[in-house]
Amino acid sequence: MSKLNNIIAIDGPAASGKGTLARSLADTLDFAYMDTGALYRLVGFTVLERGGDPANSDEAIEAAYFCRDFFDPNLLENPALRLDESGQAASKVAVVPQVREALLDLQKGFAVRPGASYKGAILDGRDIGTVICPEAPVKLFISASDEVRAQRRTKELQSKGIEVTYGAVLKDMRERDARDAARAAAPMKPADDAIAIDTSDLTPAEILDKALGIVKERLSL
Repeated sequence: MSKLNNIIAIDGPAASGKGTLARSLADTLDFAYMDTGALYRLVGFTVLERGGDPANSDEAIEAAYFCRDFFDPNLLENPALRLDESGQAASKVAVVPQVREALLDLQKGFAVRPGASYKGAILDGRDIGTVICPEAPVKLFISASDEVRAQRRTKELQSKGIEVTYGAVLKDMRERDARDAARAAAPMKPADDAIAIDTSDLTPAEILDKALGIVKERLSL
């Protein structure tokens, strides 16, 4: 099987465990990894850094094309992108069709050209299996209960010294989920042929083991 067929699409809501799984799979399988959610966080963060409003479509579109044209993978490692305000901004810019269009080719190009040293590509986000890589032979939809996801995100933020409350995180998370699922452009939903994994009661090791079993059934590695 060629690299063009070695694509793993992982979708799901925030704090479902999809990012941890994607990184673990990439390390285990020697695949390149892209956190596509970080692209939208970068766009939202860019709008905020310019003193703009992420809900303003013109400002969001301008920032998206700027991020695409001057893209540097190192920018996705900025710790500020993990802050809650960056996540909220990402959800707002992501509803703009032109923003998604600006980032589309960047993501598709990564999927089919992950680099000579990699055996394939893993992308995680909210529309990978439905829009970015509908041809991917492995599509996973990772989920967990709202309460578990809010607990995870609260713990993550507090461990970084960020003052948040569980109630506020849960409220923001539900609002973001609603926006992501209701948007007209590439709403968050499982692909018809995606395999669902509920991580609510699973450890990261158990999630990885479950996913590896699925991957090995679908790919010739």
